[in-house]
Formats: sequence, structure tokens, C-alpha cells
Amino acid sequence: MNADTFHRTRTERLLRAAVALAFVLASAAVWWPVQAATLRLKDVASVQGVRANALVGYGLVVGLDGTGDQTTSTPFTVQSLTAMLQQMGVTVPPGTNMQLRNVAAVMVTAQLPPFAQPGQTIDVVVSSLGNAKSLRGGTLIATPLKGADGQIYALAQGNVIVGGAGASAGGSKVQINHLSAGRVPAGATVERRVPTPLHAGEFVQLDVAGDDFATAREVARAINTAKGEGTAQALDARAVRVRMPGDPDARVAFLADIENLNVALAVPAAKVVINARTGSVVMNQSVTLGECAVAHGSLSVTISTTPVVSQPAPFSRGETVVGQKSDITVAQQSGSLIQMPAGAKLADVVKALNALGATPQDLLAILQAMKAAGALNAEIEVI
Repeated sequence: MNADTFHRTRTERLLRAAVALAFVLASAAVWWPVQAATLRLKDVASVQGVRANALVGYGLVVGLDGTGDQTTSTPFTVQSLTAMLQQMGVTVPPGTNMQLRNVAAVMVTAQLPPFAQPGQTIDVVVSSLGNAKSLRGGTLIATPLKGADGQIYALAQGNVIVGGAGASAGGSKVQINHLSAGRVPAGATVERRVPTPLHAGEFVQLDVAGDDFATAREVARAINTAKGEGTAQALDARAVRVRMPGDPDARVAFLADIENLNVALAVPAAKVVINARTGSVVMNQSVTLGECAVAHGSLSVTISTTPVVSQPAPFSRGETVVGQKSDITVAQQSGSLIQMPAGAKLADVVKALNALGATPQDLLAILQAMKAAGALNAEIEVI
């Protein structure tokens, strides 16, 4: 083999290797796995039964500077104060006209967090029930807070903090923020704990946020990978059953380990959320648009009213009458037919919709019409 043949053969081999490498790199986008979005397990699932519980109570706020309930129109405030005074040994004579301007009847609400123990404190919200002008500067008298079962779980009392101010004089009034509701930070003391299913039974159930079979499968897969096959089982799109350790002391450590596991999230279903009251339109990344043509014109109706005075003739004993003259104008803008190309990405969909120049209110009707025509590949949800 001479030198020319050797160099020619070597060049052909290098060329074939380069072509093969280029083919591999070009096809990598097809066969190389795309990295999916991941979240911690605690962000997509929660332990069933480990949740907050709503508490509610009825009480009185005293110490108001003349801004309390007007007792003539809120008799329940007088009845509540009379009952409280009787418990303290003070008897109010029947028929007494109690004009109380410094007392207000309120509803007290709170959220009892999971695992709350007796003696711990929680925040409460105080809201006026009657016609009190302001709760600023008032003090909440001891109010029992009850759960849905009628049992008392906390006792609330303390100074009410109102994030607002106001003043009025001579018929004028200035007010900043809301004055008939406030908070009492750490104003309630827990008196009873709520049992949780954490230490009951062999299994606990994880509730997945959203009805997604793929997410439930990934939650079970992440737990089985970390803790062994058969530890978790997806029951449906929302429930995953997890086998807990037999030792009660090991259950807290077990849950602490699995709640920080990374869970791969599937691509969400295409959805467009429309708020008909505010005109807000929100769509996720899975929304795609098929090729279509849209024509949309705005219709406006203007009504203007002008006062007209009818003056009677002299010595006719008639009366001057003021009437109204109304002018109604209807205007409709021309809407040309616009061809919208198909969009496979959210940016393409937004660009196509912006090309219409429609307002958010008009966009509500356009999106619904696109869905009916089969051009919008998404589910529309109206809230």
C-alpha cells in the first residue's frame, strides 16, 4: 500500500466517523430523555387528617370610645352583656334602658393548627356583628372557641388590633382601611388537642393535590425507590397509601424523610381559566392553538340625557316643568377577518391573541368561540 492509498483510506474512515457522530448528535433530541420539573413531595401531597380545624365563638368587645353598637337596633348586644353581668353577680333591673356605646358584639374565628397542644397560643380574628363604627382600642372579653363538634378547643381574650383609622365631624367622614374587624395576635390559648391518625393503624394516606394519575404514580414511585418496593401504593388519582414503620417513634423520622423526596411532575392538562367578574384570563403552558380565522367588532351604546325646561305662556296660569331629552347613539366598530396561525407553544398563542387587539372582556367571548370551533386545544373553566 503506497502513501496516497493509505492517506485516502484514513480520510474515508475519518469522514465516516464524522458522519456517524453528526447523526448521533442530531438524533439526540429525539431519544435523549428531557429533564422533567421536580418538586418536593410535601409540595404535592399531604398526610390525610393532618390539617387545620376552624374554630368560632361569640363574644363582646369592651372599652370602645363611643364607637360601639347602637343598642336600639342591636338588642342582642344588651342581652349578651346582661347575661355576662349575671354570671359575675351583677343583676340589672328589668326594663333598664342600657345605652351602651362602648360595647360591641363580635364573632371570633381562628384556625387550630394540626398537632396543637394545650397551652399553646394561636391568633384570632374579631369581626363586628352589629353596627359598631370601629373596634379600635377595644378589648375582647374571654370567649370560648368551639369546633364543628360543639366542643371548646380554645379560649380567646386580649386587645384588638385594627389596621385602620377614621374621623368624622359635621357630616364629613374620612376612613382608612377597615375598622369593624381586627386581630388579636396570640389571643387564644388552646385547651384541647385534636387527635390525628398519624399513630393509628399500619398505613397512612397521602392526599395528592389535584386529580392527576401521573402525579400519584410518581409519588408512590419516589417512596418505593427510597424506602423499598411495596411501601407505597397509588389507590387512585388523589390517594397514595403508605405502609408506616411499626415503631411509633420511627414514624416521625419516616415522614420527615419521604416529604423531602423529589417527585417528577407530568405536563399539566391544557386549561384556560376565565374570571367573568374581573375579565381575567389565565392559561397554562400546555395550551395550543389550531389554525383559524377570527373577526371581532365592538358594539357601544351611548345614552345622553339633557334637561329641558318647559316655560308656560304669560298669564296662562301654567307651571314651569323640567323635562328630559335623551339621545341614544349606537356605534359598531368594523372587525376584519384575521387569520391566526397554529401555535404549539404558549408564546405563539399569546402572540396570536395579541394580534387581535381585543380587550380582556372581548377575549372571553373569543376564547369560548375558538373552543366551540375546535381551534383552541384546552379546557375552559369559568370561575
